[in-house]
Amino acid sequence: MFDSLFQWLLGAGRELAIVLISMVPLVELRGAVPYGVLLGMPVQTLYPLAIMGNMLPIPFLLFFGEKILDWVCTLRPLTKFATAYKNKLLAKTEQVTKYARIGLFLFVAVPLPGTGAWSGALIATILKMPKTKALFSILCGVITAGIIMLLASHSVKGVVSLF
Repeated sequence: MFDSLFQWLLGAGRELAIVLISMVPLVELRGAVPYGVLLGMPVQTLYPLAIMGNMLPIPFLLFFGEKILDWVCTLRPLTKFATAYKNKLLAKTEQVTKYARIGLFLFVAVPLPGTGAWSGALIATILKMPKTKALFSILCGVITAGIIMLLASHSVKGVVSLF
């Protein structure tokens, strides 16, 4: 299924594919960067496009994220998933609240499942963090996560090429 989706995205161009993949929740830049490295895209093209794509939905989420999440929780096919996701975010709010902006930055920067710009923006809205400070923390986290993913992706590609 994902293979056909990626092939369809590539039909629109590698650059647009990277931006669109970076915008997808839960995949974000963490999926777009390794895919771009796999495609052989130059870092100076891949990195800014992945950051741009990852950050495009964030201001919208900072303003409307909590309302959208509450609405998605009412949709029958998505109720169970959305409610579990919201509960997971609420469970992580203590970590973010304890360290405020640095906590939000670290939450977004560390490329682990369930973290990232989308989750960070939703946590920021749930915690009623100031939007400009949250946006700056999320942007710094996305930049850091991009560097981590670039290093990891190129390292894996280098090791695989040895064999």
